[in-house]
Amino acid sequence: MREISLDDAQGLLTGAAVSPKSTSPLQPASFEQMLKQSLNDVNQLQIDADKAVQALATGEEQDIHNTMIAMEKADIAFRLLMQVRNKVISAYETIMRMAV
Repeated sequence: MREISLDDAQGLLTGAAVSPKSTSPLQPASFEQMLKQSLNDVNQLQIDADKAVQALATGEEQDIHNTMIAMEKADIAFRLLMQVRNKVISAYETIMRMAV
């Protein structure tokens, strides 16, 4: 696996977990903030899975179970991210087809 460069993107899996300095407790996180946080989280899971595979391949780690768990977490998170992307694109296309 390779690292995904996201230019300071910040995440989808923990959409509500946005840094407190950007929003007040009464104001919900914006869609943009949730999306950035999700992208960052998925990226971090991919990096962690890559490190786990590399450690297993070099013999630093002997536990294949944790490596497989890290890989599956990254895979599921990426699939979820792709489904969200597909839904957003579908919604955009639907809006563009609407008659004004």
